[in-house]
Amino acid sequence: MTNKVYSFLGLATKAGKVVSGDETCERAIKSGKVFLTLIARDASENTKKKFSDICSYRKVELRFFGEKEMLGRYTGKEIRSVICILEQGFAKRLMEMLDECESGGVRIVESQNI
Repeated sequence: MTNKVYSFLGLATKAGKVVSGDETCERAIKSGKVFLTLIARDASENTKKKFSDICSYRKVELRFFGEKEMLGRYTGKEIRSVICILEQGFAKRLMEMLDECESGGVRIVESQNI
């Protein structure tokens, strides 16, 4: 199931509904364009705390999933600690997939409209 999540991330990336990287994701979240934020489980504690706080304040869904190297590979980039989904349909399906995944994402913040 984990491979399906990564493949779905690749599909969302090709559709242009994904941004990645700390600064880009932070700007996107603050502008209100983000429906889901994924943080790699092996990201630094500082990154996890920073994005947990930002997403909590902005009421954006946040999940911890995967590894930096794999997130980067499936989004066509180098290593990525943070990925944001910019479309509600992709975000909703990804959250469903993460909930079904046995190693799954960890739900942090519930969004108001998803």
